[in-house]
Amino acid sequence: MKVAVIGATGFVGMHLVQELISRDHKVIAIARNPQKAGGPGVETKVADVNDPDELAAAVAGADAVVSTFNAGWSNPNLYEDFLDGSQAIQEGVRRSGVRRFLFVGGAGSLEIAPGIQLVDTPQFPAEYKSGATAARDYLNILKEETELEWTFLSPAIEMHPGTSGVRKGTYRTSLDTPVFDEHKRSVISAEDLAVAIVDEIEQGNHIRERFTVAY
Repeated sequence: MKVAVIGATGFVGMHLVQELISRDHKVIAIARNPQKAGGPGVETKVADVNDPDELAAAVAGADAVVSTFNAGWSNPNLYEDFLDGSQAIQEGVRRSGVRRFLFVGGAGSLEIAPGIQLVDTPQFPAEYKSGATAARDYLNILKEETELEWTFLSPAIEMHPGTSGVRKGTYRTSLDTPVFDEHKRSVISAEDLAVAIVDEIEQGNHIRERFTVAY
């Protein structure tokens, strides 16, 4: 397949590109500095995620589009910029004619108890609340999408540079509740999140729904 990756040089995107290439897929790498994602089987493109027409032209011809878009954790307008960018990406994919769309969101909207989402708990880190709330609100917008074959993937609660460097090739899944291990932790490496993304693109087990992964 040919897969367009938005945010191809980011924390998740760079591992996703490598995972796709390792499985003999072709990649359209879209980023502000896409040359960092170059290599055999990788076509690099620059596109403004806030311009649906520009993005549509960049992803045209792909079999699927994966967005790892992040408006920047230190961005003072993170909430608004995340929602605006995410919706512009969704519109761009729609205009491109590509139907398969996977969006990598956050874990904040996962339910840790009936009716209680992680982002609304007192212990949720304040520095991540704006971005997590934006991702939660975008998920609700995406649920109204009827044209695209979309999937929203929430990583494990713990997925940061300290969890990386490991590719087990295995993970467990859930829909709206976190996956916890025997130590009551919800953890995944960026490498194995990439494995889960490519598995979903290949298998299509979660079309028009959200799911989450962890060890």
